[in-house]
Order: sequence, then structure tokens, then C-alpha cells
Amino acid sequence: MLKIAVITISDRAARGEYSDRSGPRIRAVLEEKLPGAEVTVAVVPDEADAITAAILGNLDRDYILTCGGTGLSARDITPETCARLCDRDVPGISEWLRRESQQETAHAVFSRAYSGMRGHTVIVNFPGSVRGAEFCAALLADVMAHGRDMMHGGDHPAHGKT
Repeated sequence: MLKIAVITISDRAARGEYSDRSGPRIRAVLEEKLPGAEVTVAVVPDEADAITAAILGNLDRDYILTCGGTGLSARDITPETCARLCDRDVPGISEWLRRESQQETAHAVFSRAYSGMRGHTVIVNFPGSVRGAEFCAALLADVMAHGRDMMHGGDHPAHGKT
């Protein structure tokens, strides 16, 4: 069973000015595509200390998916905060999600999303928009079990062999 934490990073949602829609939508997509997955959702403000605490509090998970804080605003600090917490970069994830997202919207070129690992937890930044977060969750869901297995020493079966 995959264990996944979804952390929405938004000052306004954290203050209760509006309801977080991206985090719950990511959870719904993951639960649909990954039956049996344990998915939690939280909201924190665009503050390095809050983001750090939320990530460190979820390192028992296979994946931590953040949404929000990846754009060009001075308050968008999610990638830098996550990179400081990771032991290793996993750039292929963000490169892939950005490339696929660009086919949906040209605005994806402004994403500064980051992906990395801390211990045996993969941390991936998603965009904050519901549409972008949902799109990235649907893509990543298809490879999450394989990534978890690789982190724990899983074998790579030879092409065409079982």
C-alpha cells in the first residue's frame, strides 16, 4: 500500500479565505488510480518553517506531494524549501511533469517545480491550480508504485521477461 501526503501551500487557504480545492482533488485522483493508497491532505502557508515542518512530519510516507508555491511570485518558495530538505535530486519527475503540462497550457513554462528524495520519501512539487495539480497527479500515479519499489531495492525486470 502506498502512503502519500498531499500538502497544499497557500497563504490564503491556510488563513481560511478560501477552501483548498487542489489538495482534495489530488487525493481523489490518487485514490481512484491507486486503490488502497493511504492519502492525507494538509494546508500550510507560504512560509519556509511551515513547509519544512509539514514535510518533516510526513517522512514516514512513500511520497509527499506539494501543490502551490512553484511560480514566480516572491512568496513562491516551495522549490527552494524542498530542495534544502532533500538528500538527492530526482529531476526527471519535474522535467516530465513540466513537459507534459506544457501540452495542456503554455503557462507551464513558468513552473519552477522541484523533485527530490529525503531518505526513502520522494518529494514532488505540483502546481497550485486545481487543473494542473489534477493533471500531474494522474500522470504520477501511474509510476508511483514502481518508484517506491525502486527506493526499497526492488528489481527491474528485463524487457519482455517476467
